[in-house]
Amino acid sequence: MARHLLVPGRGLPRPEHWLNRWAAANPDYRWAPEPPGPPYVLDDRLAALHAAISASDEPAVLIAHSAGCLTVAHWADRHSGSVAAALLVTPPYLDPGWRPGPDDPTDLYVDAVPRRRLPFRTVLVASRTDPYTTFEEFERYAADWGAELYDAGDAGHIETASGYGPWPAGERLVAALN
Repeated sequence: MARHLLVPGRGLPRPEHWLNRWAAANPDYRWAPEPPGPPYVLDDRLAALHAAISASDEPAVLIAHSAGCLTVAHWADRHSGSVAAALLVTPPYLDPGWRPGPDDPTDLYVDAVPRRRLPFRTVLVASRTDPYTTFEEFERYAADWGAELYDAGDAGHIETASGYGPWPAGERLVAALN
């Protein structure tokens, strides 16, 4: 039996967001970290995720949304631990050469998103209408990380604003990772 760690994105998920719904419906699911909201401070997120993974020898299934996917990639690049699998849902694409301009949010800027193969089974959920990542960029992330690509179709960013409170397809994906 794997334990489940929820890795939030940059913002605070609305109460009806699928991550919050899953946390409420599954008392064994734990936040790693509890959604702090902006700013996204990578080192703080990595420390919280590493502490949650290291808290037990029981393998973890990581369930990450948006910038939380970048947290997982950075964690795997810098640490090791008992992780069985990860579900990475709509990671934002950051071009390796991008630097924030004067009007850009700087809190999501990270030097470079690691592109090495992740050392655990990974499913990357891609949307064809995500405002932060093209489908081709999702395909590149999946190829670089050694992830299985799940095409969610025209699903926006797979968050509340895109119509995702309940997300049965996501629950099936997690069940397949256990």
